Amino acid sequence: MKILITGGAGFVGARLARTLLAGGTLAGRRIERLVLADLAAPPPDLHDDARVAARVEPLAATCEALRGEPFDGVFHLASAVSGECEADFDLGLRSNLDGTRALLDALRHRVQQGAAPARLVFSSSIAVFGPDPALPLPEVVGDDTIPAPQTSYGTQKLVCEHLVADYTRKGYVDGRAARLMTVTVRPGRPNGAASSFFSGMIREPLAGEEAVCPVSPDVRHPVSSPQRTVEGLIAVYEASREAFVGRSALNLPALNVSVQQMLDALEAVAGPRVRARVRFERDERIAGIVANWPRAASARRAAGLGLQPEARFEDIIRQYIADHAGTPALKGLEA
Repeated sequence: MKILITGGAGFVGARLARTLLAGGTLAGRRIERLVLADLAAPPPDLHDDARVAARVEPLAATCEALRGEPFDGVFHLASAVSGECEADFDLGLRSNLDGTRALLDALRHRVQQGAAPARLVFSSSIAVFGPDPALPLPEVVGDDTIPAPQTSYGTQKLVCEHLVADYTRKGYVDGRAARLMTVTVRPGRPNGAASSFFSGMIREPLAGEEAVCPVSPDVRHPVSSPQRTVEGLIAVYEASREAFVGRSALNLPALNVSVQQMLDALEAVAGPRVRARVRFERDERIAGIVANWPRAASARRAAGLGLQPEARFEDIIRQYIADHAGTPALKGLEA
């Protein structure tokens, strides 16, 4: 079995790759080759695995190669992030909309040449939901809530959801779109996502650094741990067509929390000294984007696949600590 992960060198992509390699199988079949396509090289542990091949190139080049190279399955994670797409409209269109269209067309070409449709999991986003005067945003967005995105990123993700559904209807792919919640805690440095602070306000204090929260403590948002996110992507891939139910996107499970609850959890796990490294400093640009995001989400269809969110945000923090034990990422715990 040969699997492609676009965005395979990124945080979620690399974690997905490690999970697949550790299990050795996907949907009951042995994984013989895992191709990680990204603009950056994969981490050394993945690069050194004999089952892994890296494609360090733009997505367009990977899509062109796909026309002559068969894959059984694809996880499409490559994407420009929310803040980048608001700042650079053309970047968002190229990376998210045009890149996904090129990938789908490459897979369609394979079918038109007589190959079986590849199974495709597209990573959509909770950002497809937003408030609109004609469609007020409910307190909890569900699988059946009508999306009304209020950002370019969310709009691009929603368009791609419909493309995946239509290419599936036509038999060009066996596609499934899964809406990811905001994934926290992400390691490394802040990225261009407007949601980056949801990780930074936990990650930086644990590393002994100050963190700035750009929104008020009563802001609520659906989040998920890296582990539950990867489990969700794999479960969506392995689900039968009937179990997935239809072709429309589903929400992955969410832990619905407030910023204050996240900080309370940080103090409960790491102590008041670590919590004190977070200060509030409002950023109107970030706050304006976040104000148009859902405050909570449900995931009925994902629950039908056996997926559940974490019970407490403390568990998400402890997962991050376990993942980075003995590294500089936790030096703030020793101070």
